[in-house]
Amino acid sequence: MSYRDKESSSSLAAMNEYSETVRNKIQALVHVIKVARAYREDNVPSLIQEGLYLGSVAAACNKNLLKSYNVTHILTVASSLRPAHPDDFIYKVVRVVDKEDTNLEMYFDECFDFIDEAKKLGGSVLVHCFVGKSRSVTIVVAYLMKKHGMTLTQALQHVKSIRPVASPNAGFIKQLQDLEKSLLEDLYFVPMKQQQESKI
Repeated sequence: MSYRDKESSSSLAAMNEYSETVRNKIQALVHVIKVARAYREDNVPSLIQEGLYLGSVAAACNKNLLKSYNVTHILTVASSLRPAHPDDFIYKVVRVVDKEDTNLEMYFDECFDFIDEAKKLGGSVLVHCFVGKSRSVTIVVAYLMKKHGMTLTQALQHVKSIRPVASPNAGFIKQLQDLEKSLLEDLYFVPMKQQQESKI
């Protein structure tokens, strides 16, 4: 290979690398624009059931609307979001990222208690993450399963019928499946065990 060929090959590689860098920056910019648009447009929480709303960070920032919906508590399920209105609402923040290996199940019971507390006090709760698609949806679906005896399929279909963007990541779906299995075991095996013990 001649010197000119080597130089040409090197220039071509540099141009390809530059093109890839530009392409990545454009994709990142398009993503930011989409997120910003979604943020502006998705600022109304979805009513899942009486006293329980689901939404995005934009909904969590919509103070006047939340007040009009009697929201008194806000459950934030995200690692980098701080309470937007700490003087106006009671907050609980579960600092987790939206990754398949995140253990969200370990927070289920404390989240359920927070939701129940808001309802018991006559208020409502907004559960949100950044987009209102995965982390917060997982908490709400788990709550419906545990507190209302829904199957995973029933709870997820109910939430999706109200908030179509709802789509927990695969790791969270697995945790919801584990919860469903545990709830079914409690439903069927605990009474059987109690019956057996009462015969002894």
